[in-house]
Amino acid sequence: MPTQRPQLVPFTARFLNGADVLALPVVDGVVIFEGGSEIKDFLKSGKSAIGGVSLSAKELTGMAASYNLTGKAGELIEIPVTSRSISSIFLVGVGSNSRSDLVKAGSAIGRKLRGTSKKCLSLCGGRGELTRAHALSLALSAYQWKINGVALAPTFALARKYDHIAAQEILAGVLLTRDLIHTPANIKSPQWMASQAKKALAKYPVEITVHQGAKSLSRFGGLRAVGNSSPKRPPAMIEISYRSTSRSKKSPHVVLVGKGIMFDTGGVSLKRPYENMVAMKSDMAGAAAILGTIRAAAALGVNCRITGLLMCAENLLSATSQRPSDVITHFDGQTVEVIDTDAEGRLVLADGLGYAVEKLKPDYLIDLATLTGAATLGLSRHYAAMYTRDNSLAKKFSQAGESSGDRVWHMPLVDDYAESLRSGVADFKNIAEKPSVGGGSITAALFLEKFARDSRWVHFDIAGVGRSDSDSGENPKGGTGFGVRLLVDWLTNL
Repeated sequence: MPTQRPQLVPFTARFLNGADVLALPVVDGVVIFEGGSEIKDFLKSGKSAIGGVSLSAKELTGMAASYNLTGKAGELIEIPVTSRSISSIFLVGVGSNSRSDLVKAGSAIGRKLRGTSKKCLSLCGGRGELTRAHALSLALSAYQWKINGVALAPTFALARKYDHIAAQEILAGVLLTRDLIHTPANIKSPQWMASQAKKALAKYPVEITVHQGAKSLSRFGGLRAVGNSSPKRPPAMIEISYRSTSRSKKSPHVVLVGKGIMFDTGGVSLKRPYENMVAMKSDMAGAAAILGTIRAAAALGVNCRITGLLMCAENLLSATSQRPSDVITHFDGQTVEVIDTDAEGRLVLADGLGYAVEKLKPDYLIDLATLTGAATLGLSRHYAAMYTRDNSLAKKFSQAGESSGDRVWHMPLVDDYAESLRSGVADFKNIAEKPSVGGGSITAALFLEKFARDSRWVHFDIAGVGRSDSDSGENPKGGTGFGVRLLVDWLTNL
């Protein structure tokens, strides 16, 4: 069965006349009409009536009061309507009309319509970025993934001006990312990921090279050490190159490196307890987000040169798994003593960063990874941990996070902790050991920094935000698609 996806379309008179649902904002208990004369006339006409009586803001406010609707963000009352088209009016609390309140309102509407083919016109929203945030929340909260496909999905329009084309392309990038994450691990492999990249980017100006096999990956010691645990589904680096067709200015070269562990058992250092392993099909969320980002950037014609490096492998327990105490030689020649095989993400990223520095000479080097439980403990599920020594760049990403909804928190790179990565047999160890300093997300970032060299580098640890433990707000239980909105926002403002 083909899968239907929530859609964002422009507001037109035709959509208004064919809409199933009209969502009206409630502020401090008062229903607000801000859709212009066209919508006011529509409500006053016989096309939209309750018991044959035409509607006004005053009458609807009275109904809101009868339901004790205060206007708190996310409150929603459904009013059945007898008309030629509209079947329901949603009275929706929008709080103070802040970004977070409009997202809550949009999520309430989207969830109410999830699993239907209804057309909804929302009069909620602010201006510019606020309208886009509300629009995306409508569609993102209506998302579903099922192995046999999804038959029905709603369509949304907003009675406010905003760039719906850009919003729809960003939405498509996020939904692609979610689809990849939700796919079960027995279906997805590094080779499957390569085929999905080719399929998703077929109509865009990109080149895709799949580096796999002993010869192509001879210098990728970390990727091979992890991925050789699964010889029938071997490791691969998927290199995606996008160049803007615009000649208006010199395009900066951005390299995006993503952790793509298709499934993570922990290897010989098996994950404990067992429950921690169940969600590990999402351990490729960083690579998935980079694919979704490039799809959106290419569709929008972002004026950048972008190279994505998807570092894909399985981390299994097998006769060919790497062992604690093994020593790996990475792409750039640095050696690493493996202490914990469950700290595999940094090993595959290290090769990607080394390759980027030597071969691609990026203006910006960004990596994205579900890397450490410590990031989740420190920041929970609402902020990604961001590491960089470039405060100016960190500020720009923080701004992009706030405007896009993919929020980040600038974390410190504590040089005093680097001592805990020292090894007696290699350049350093893959996890901090003795002296014990804690700060697992920080020491992981210090490890990666060694491979980024002097690049303008940013590391995003998305372990907490890349996956949701509950079905709530904009996100389903499972993959969230975090990173796409953040990176597209930043790229479009470079």
